[in-house]
Amino acid sequence: MNMFKQVKAKSIKEYFNMLPKERREPMEFLDRLIRKAAPSLKPIFSDNMLGYGTFACKNYKKEVIDWPIIALANQKNDISVYICAVEDGKYIAEKYKQELGKVTVGKSCIHFKKIEDLHLKTLEKVIKYAEKFPGLVGVGEHHK
Repeated sequence: MNMFKQVKAKSIKEYFNMLPKERREPMEFLDRLIRKAAPSLKPIFSDNMLGYGTFACKNYKKEVIDWPIIALANQKNDISVYICAVEDGKYIAEKYKQELGKVTVGKSCIHFKKIEDLHLKTLEKVIKYAEKFPGLVGVGEHHK
């Protein structure tokens, strides 16, 4: 079960190259922002999205898998940043949703149409938090 649209890309570079310019530029900008804000999180290409760092969690089959701490995905109608981090039992993205700008937030996911809609300083704060405290609500052990 894959929740992301299949793409033919096999690497981060291929992924960027297949994006239309109006999506490639903001995705490349966010890639640079994430790498700068969370330098210890190793970039990976995983499940049709860009990932940064991993933690161990159980999937729907109860298998322990490595999942990105932060992920960046080009969706049909928007760009999504997934922040797998929890503070006081609440997803960090939900905790800061009022400060993130003109975005839609669902648990660990931040959806937006264009970079200008995002409050970048808040996003950077959320990314830095995720680098230090990765995990999901109710999901097994985690590590960097």
